[in-house]
Amino acid sequence: MNSRFQKLMEEGLENLSIDLSNRQIDIFYRYYELLIDWNNVMNLTAITELDQVIYKHFLDSLSLIKAFPEFKEGCNKNIIDLGTGAGFPGLPLKIAFPSLKITLVDSLNKRIKFLDAVIDELELADINTIHRRAEDLGKDDLYREKFDICVSRAVANLSTLSEYCIPFVKIGGRFISYKADKIEDELKMAQHAIHILGGCVENTINFRLPGLEAGRTLIIIKKNKLTPSIYPRKAGLPGKEPLR
Repeated sequence: MNSRFQKLMEEGLENLSIDLSNRQIDIFYRYYELLIDWNNVMNLTAITELDQVIYKHFLDSLSLIKAFPEFKEGCNKNIIDLGTGAGFPGLPLKIAFPSLKITLVDSLNKRIKFLDAVIDELELADINTIHRRAEDLGKDDLYREKFDICVSRAVANLSTLSEYCIPFVKIGGRFISYKADKIEDELKMAQHAIHILGGCVENTINFRLPGLEAGRTLIIIKKNKLTPSIYPRKAGLPGKEPLR
């Protein structure tokens, strides 16, 4: 394993108060190698520099621990990651906290093929992939309101993300949106959408990660009631016409 990779990972993990074994850090490095190899033949990420992958992908994904410190104790929460792309945040969460049950969802099949290869190579269990649009999957009774936590780092406004994500969360569960540090206006505009979808903003956690100049925010939305059956709307509408 690259010594710089190990050093930066250990420093970042210490900042998050996460204690991983050398084997787990080795697995993260193999994930990094696979990401770079596959990225040479398909566009998975624009972030390829070793330190930036650590900061902007791995550690940022693991920052969810700030909302759920119980992950460190080995809880088996059932988590769905919508718009996972190259596996963020779901795959890093699985590597760091093996007892979590993870479902990775993406609308592009090439990304799913990459994720399946990574899962196989890293010999990860209790993690699966689904190639479908969130608007369609959210209507499927096998997945609708079945998850303890829905996470997304997708680039979309919070109103749109809420319509994609909240339908998957069971009552009492949480939808967590990874955002930049200045989210006040976006959060205010999304309040109505969050309410009609059955949720409420429980908390926002602002923080900085080592190696990143910009701050980050986790928006924690609790599911209090069932999402009306008309949501999510048909493919394309949540993005084109966000709920207001």
